[in-house]
Amino acid sequence: MIRFVLNVLWLVFGGGLVLAVGYGIAALICFVLVITIPFGVASLRLAVYSLWPFGRTLVPKPGAGVGSGLANILWVALAGWWLALSHILAGIALCVTIIGIPFGIANFKLVPAAFWPLGRDVVDVP
Repeated sequence: MIRFVLNVLWLVFGGGLVLAVGYGIAALICFVLVITIPFGVASLRLAVYSLWPFGRTLVPKPGAGVGSGLANILWVALAGWWLALSHILAGIALCVTIIGIPFGIANFKLVPAAFWPLGRDVVDVP
């Protein structure tokens, strides 16, 4: 029950909806440019994860290989570093207030996903 409440508060006050829309727009752009479709899939995964982060975590995909590693290097060079930095800065800003600490932690959880998204899966925590 607490995860549900935190997710609803995150969606409204923590920036979850804005993050999801931003990642969704990035995914649409990646889908239009056909060669970047894998990045679009990763952006959609990040959009869903940023909508509902409490009670979920990232795990490595068992079938991810060298291709996803090379694509992640390209991702980091083009978008991953500034996305991760924005999540770090937002997390620090949210942790300044006591009530914002859970939302800051959620932003810190999104840092690895934003920095290295390919070859990972979002799963529910039991």
